[in-house]
Amino acid sequence: MTASGCDRMSVQCAPSDSPNHSVPMMRTLPVHLLIVAMLGIAWGSPGCQPTKTEPTSAPAEGDLADARATSEPPASTTASTGDFLGLLNTDRATFFKSLTNIETQWHPGNRVMLIETITLAGKGARNEDIIRVLEQKTGKQFGFDLDQWFRSIWNEDYQPHPEYAEFKSALYSQLDPRFAEYFRRDFPAAIRLDEIRWGGVRRDGIPPLENPPMISAAQARYLDDSDVVFGVFLGGEAKAYPKRILAWHEMVKDTVGGISIGGVYCTLCGSMIVYDTHLDGRHFELGTSGFLYRSNKLMYDHETQSLWSTLTGRPVVGPLVGQDIELARHYVVTTSWGQWRRRHPDTQVPSLDTGYRRDYREGAAYRDYFATDRLMFTVPKLDQRLKNKDEILALRWNEPTAVELAISTRFLSKRPIYHGDVEEHPFVVLTDSAGASRVFESSGVRFTSFDGHSKVTSADGSIWTLSEEQLTSSGSRSLRRLPHHRAFWFGWVSAFPDTLLVK
Repeated sequence: MTASGCDRMSVQCAPSDSPNHSVPMMRTLPVHLLIVAMLGIAWGSPGCQPTKTEPTSAPAEGDLADARATSEPPASTTASTGDFLGLLNTDRATFFKSLTNIETQWHPGNRVMLIETITLAGKGARNEDIIRVLEQKTGKQFGFDLDQWFRSIWNEDYQPHPEYAEFKSALYSQLDPRFAEYFRRDFPAAIRLDEIRWGGVRRDGIPPLENPPMISAAQARYLDDSDVVFGVFLGGEAKAYPKRILAWHEMVKDTVGGISIGGVYCTLCGSMIVYDTHLDGRHFELGTSGFLYRSNKLMYDHETQSLWSTLTGRPVVGPLVGQDIELARHYVVTTSWGQWRRRHPDTQVPSLDTGYRRDYREGAAYRDYFATDRLMFTVPKLDQRLKNKDEILALRWNEPTAVELAISTRFLSKRPIYHGDVEEHPFVVLTDSAGASRVFESSGVRFTSFDGHSKVTSADGSIWTLSEEQLTSSGSRSLRRLPHHRAFWFGWVSAFPDTLLVK
């Protein structure tokens, strides 16, 4: 989280088993004060009163030196999880004994553990002592700029403390006891644990829409034609999920055309991906973990509490890692309500009666975040080929040799037809009059004109019809649609730094 950025606006105050809770938009605060405010919500009663309110006084001159002199010789070569948790203790002697143990039993992995402890403790006199130890042991003078500390660590070789997983489990379980289930020393991981950051909410603190009540297009008078929707068409059934609703829920669990789907909208990285939640006869019930990886939402599954990548549909931490699991993606298009409704007049759309009290007006959720190019949570590196929140169309192929591709949506808006070929994967992107793009395999067919709606002409004069599933020629030849989605540039390239970019 950047010091000048916004907070996750969906922090939950009311008990999580009550659907009709209100979720306040918190002020934009400096990061340390913001985390303190979040702790008050996460630890508090339904009235959102923090339970950890005892103030800490500044240490007297020489306290840290006295603690060093009086502490017992270290029993091991590394500080323990208890030492790091001791930094949160309101007892003065416990704090300084813990900090002394950490300093005298230094390990490179201590750095991120100290920084994560600070994010929960807030800026105060004692944390100034923690910063001094960090600066002395590392030679870096970042002060309370936690983003710089994180970036510095992430751009070095991963050297986790031997008890890092246990520490992470113990630390964050103070916010939500269920967080302890995510991190264990024996859990395999496909990503660095130190890049997993708390997103400011408890597990499912951003509640998913589960089988939301649907209404017809004619009944959806709350939507304007210009409102952004995520359109899904499966098994002959069309449904549209408005961004103004999903920005408050970030997940939708529904059935479209008889197929169970999990739609995941990561507001921070601007991506909406629809997964088939069934694989090899097994159903994966997914939820919002409360954690992020490189500013991308991490999901979890109810059965094993493994953490999953939003962008790949794969488990990345926990028992399911290494089992060759990857959820299939369905087609989704980001478009305007007016354009989707004209294409699919029989479409359904969620009612505003979701069971939750939210400001579902267009643009109400995350307004401040979307209004600037600043990030809420920092990432290891930024790629300056585009602005952070410039939108791209993201394409991935499942073959191990295939590379990731990003195409600027600004580039596509000026090119209704764009042909590309990545490692023998020829494709065509058709962008309609509303700026919505759909990607199809091209298999050597060259298209020369597109009416901006449904008719496409190929170089040999054949007329093709665009549908949500395929391109079909008058001679009954078909070209299948390829999975793709929109995303913010920074979020995509952070996950796939070797991605190809067309702009």
